Amino acid sequence: MATPKGFAKFVIVTTVISATMLELIDTTIVNVALSQISGNLGATIEDASWIVTAYAIANVIIIPMTGFLASYFGRKNYYLGSIILFTFASFMCGNANGLWELVAWRFIQGVGGGALLSTSQAILFDAFEVSERPKASALFGMGVIIGPTIGPTLGGYIVDNFHWSFIFDINVPVGIIAAFLVYTFIEKQPHEYNIDRKAIKIDYIGIALLIVWVGALQYILERGQTEDWFAAKHIVVLTVAAIVSFVGFLWWELKTDHPAVNLKVLKNRTLAITTILTFIMGVGMYCSMFVYPVWMQRIMGYTPTLTGESLFPGAIMAAVMMPLVGKAIQRGVPPKYLITTGFTLFAFFCFWMSFASGDAGVTFFFLPLLLRGLGAAMLSVPLTNQAVSGLTPLEMPQGIAVNNMMRQLGGSFGIAFMNTYVARQYQEHRMQLLNYVTTDNPIATERVQQYAAGMVAKGGMTAAQAHQSGLTMLEGLVNKHAYVLTYLDAFRLVGIFFICVLPLMFFVKTRSLSAAAMKEAAEHAH
Repeated sequence: MATPKGFAKFVIVTTVISATMLELIDTTIVNVALSQISGNLGATIEDASWIVTAYAIANVIIIPMTGFLASYFGRKNYYLGSIILFTFASFMCGNANGLWELVAWRFIQGVGGGALLSTSQAILFDAFEVSERPKASALFGMGVIIGPTIGPTLGGYIVDNFHWSFIFDINVPVGIIAAFLVYTFIEKQPHEYNIDRKAIKIDYIGIALLIVWVGALQYILERGQTEDWFAAKHIVVLTVAAIVSFVGFLWWELKTDHPAVNLKVLKNRTLAITTILTFIMGVGMYCSMFVYPVWMQRIMGYTPTLTGESLFPGAIMAAVMMPLVGKAIQRGVPPKYLITTGFTLFAFFCFWMSFASGDAGVTFFFLPLLLRGLGAAMLSVPLTNQAVSGLTPLEMPQGIAVNNMMRQLGGSFGIAFMNTYVARQYQEHRMQLLNYVTTDNPIATERVQQYAAGMVAKGGMTAAQAHQSGLTMLEGLVNKHAYVLTYLDAFRLVGIFFICVLPLMFFVKTRSLSAAAMKEAAEHAH
């Protein structure tokens, strides 16, 4: 099948990148609106967090199955149907009248959105000649990096200026346009015209084990800290279910002749190492995006909109550098050198951030965020390209799906770990600081007296009331400083993590498909 040219190619590239960004934006856009949604729908913030959890669970379940589903329905039909499902579910989310109705539609939205990652990547690869595949990797990487970055920015702006339902409503016109463009410009592959679905055996056992494993694991990661981990009986039950179903899934998928997820592709050493590195990249990307916005809002008092705007320079850096990294790969620069540089830059970003102070201005964060954007470009492009190198045409769909799943799981693991780490470090630092806030400490006593004197001078308070207010203000200062120390620890820990994984670079091999194989892949990849 010939690659598209001219306007058709431009439309295809724009459409699939937009679909990728749309899916990833929706993974983070809701986070900043949970307070408004919970208040409007009369729910607790803990219950409202199910809006995020439901989408994440559906997303991670469907991603590894995209290769099989695209084969069964035909790639174009599956992609078009997923966009329509995502768009319709977005409309229903925006018009939900109750929390659990919204949660249900968010799950369905996640089912539709899960197809948009791997299928978009496969379609994008088909739109480029063999020699231009690194450029395709760069374009896909832009969507992967920019989507989650601008999600909180866009969500913050909408929450600050409009009703929360507009977060979902904005997907509708974009989804309708994307569906029209997919229907008009993306061609079916030759084999899609004669799919014999009766001859395709559906791996019901593998699918069921996958749903139980990923669903239970994602719930544990999303809700573990909120529900005090293994102190909650249902978390223990779900952990056992996740372990048993995971072992069963591995055994069954390697045993059966028609697996829903072909795990045998991981016998390819390049893909196996790449999925590990992609998982690590997911941990770092999502950890840094978990800690930084909270720092800016909790410590520096920024609004969600201003916090998002501060991330733009790094996002622009990533967008500018990704095509250049793609060209460097085309010209023969070994991917392992780029990946090593990317992890090193990420580590440097984290260590730089660990020296921030509670009084640091926004200019302090400008350069480290640029480094983060540069590191993201150095990681995303070669890892996306490496994921498909060395695979046969029939293995490419599964390789892409498994690699995308590992990035999403890495993000879930990273956020769950960081959420727990921050909660526990905060309590430890707070207790340490409170040991100094005693009547025996002249500095603490003097600070309370200064606060109290200021209150009395303003009038309206007795000396006793002013003293109590002074104690409250001092406690607030202690809490803020405890959070400062905690977030600095968090950045430092992620930096150490990146340094520790650098030895994995010795296992990265530069492999690529032959031109003939890549052309054949363009005919068959799903």
